[in-house]
Amino acid sequence: MASMATLFAKTPFPSQTLPKTFNTHFVPSLKVSFSRCSGSRVGRRLRVSCGLIEPDGGKLVELFVDESLRREKKKEGLDLPRIKLSRIDLQWVHVLSEGWASPLRGFMRESEFLQTLHFNSLRLDDGSAVNMSVPIVLAIDDSQKRRIGESTRVALVDSDDQLVAILNDIEIYKHNKEERIARTWGTTAPGLPYVDQAITNVGNWLIGGDLEVLEPIKYHDGLDRFRLSPAELREEFTKRNADAVFAFQLRNPVHNGHALLMTDTRRRLLEMGYKNPILLLHPLGGYTKADDVPLSWRMKQHEKVLEDGVLDPETTVVSIFPSPMHYAGPTEVQWHAKARINAGANFYIVGRDPAGMGHPIEKRDLYDADHGKKVLSMAPGLERLNILPFKVAAYDKTQGKMAFFDPSRHQDFIFISGTKMRTLAKNKENPPEGFMCPGGWQVLVEYYDSLAAPAENGKVIPQAVPA
Repeated sequence: MASMATLFAKTPFPSQTLPKTFNTHFVPSLKVSFSRCSGSRVGRRLRVSCGLIEPDGGKLVELFVDESLRREKKKEGLDLPRIKLSRIDLQWVHVLSEGWASPLRGFMRESEFLQTLHFNSLRLDDGSAVNMSVPIVLAIDDSQKRRIGESTRVALVDSDDQLVAILNDIEIYKHNKEERIARTWGTTAPGLPYVDQAITNVGNWLIGGDLEVLEPIKYHDGLDRFRLSPAELREEFTKRNADAVFAFQLRNPVHNGHALLMTDTRRRLLEMGYKNPILLLHPLGGYTKADDVPLSWRMKQHEKVLEDGVLDPETTVVSIFPSPMHYAGPTEVQWHAKARINAGANFYIVGRDPAGMGHPIEKRDLYDADHGKKVLSMAPGLERLNILPFKVAAYDKTQGKMAFFDPSRHQDFIFISGTKMRTLAKNKENPPEGFMCPGGWQVLVEYYDSLAAPAENGKVIPQAVPA
């Protein structure tokens, strides 16, 4: 397996930017286990750590069957009741199998489901709590429940009926959809993308149990080399001698305002006393709603950002986070932060309205724009993670570049929303110079150009592309 363009020459760079002729390249990543030092937050004072933060529960929980046992497990699977996984179900198997949800060992049983819904956390055997804010569950319908009968194990298969995993010591319980939706999203208004895609039309039962995953999940979409597991990311950070890792979650193209936030965060960490903080640029790679830019195009755009020197490749690791997207605002942002702890991040950058979206019916944001960062600073089980709220960045007309917003001269700034950015790209209009690197913008223009197809009368009509 090889990672994205993240490892480069060992010579230190003189600044945060690189010449445009500096090319990226791929290097192999190995999956190994090793011990680490942890970082922590003591009151309001940050303590400089000697290594990577420990995973939740103290150990990264990977759920893969040993290679020597795969043939035996495949034979066992032939005699078990079968459940066919949807695309989103398979993404959750991916998440669970690599330990992003550590210490979870499989799809949630009822006690875990209820703790997640009501407390946004899981209580461990030693009495401590880890954050867990979104249910990771598998739904089945009445006919599947009947077929399972008294069996204590089921086989999970993909769309081609190939065995993916075995779910052991199962528990089947009622899927109260209304309660799940209300507690996760804070509303039951129609039109919530993940609800429409993964909850409304699935079965009225949930099945939990311990997972045995036959082998790492692959999508064969040309992007598997970018999907580094938590163990692989920890190995990468250790190879780079990182003494801090700061994660940036995104599902959109990177513009220069994002880059400013990330480079400024590294500057702040250096001022705190860290010697080599490493950025984890971590685009979400699971389900996204139809009007988001698809993952393949976002990855092309991110690579251009590195090639154009907007971000320093020596101090940046780009990888894909395999989770599906809920658009559940302050509830979901806790999951995004918790998962990055398991990947080795001890700092998490949070901005305006993280994981939010517009209200599906009314013309307003579904969540308060500041609640995400406030919730993260108080969330149970995230005490070890240092939350870094970032300043608002906008286009400064006086400097011709993205800069931190100065309210005292608000007239000098232009806020370019995601909607405005998409409209410009669709119309093949250029944004103000300095908003996004030229190579990255061209990728965005090419994506929207690819959505148009000529109709019979010669007019151009947009073509829907699934996320």
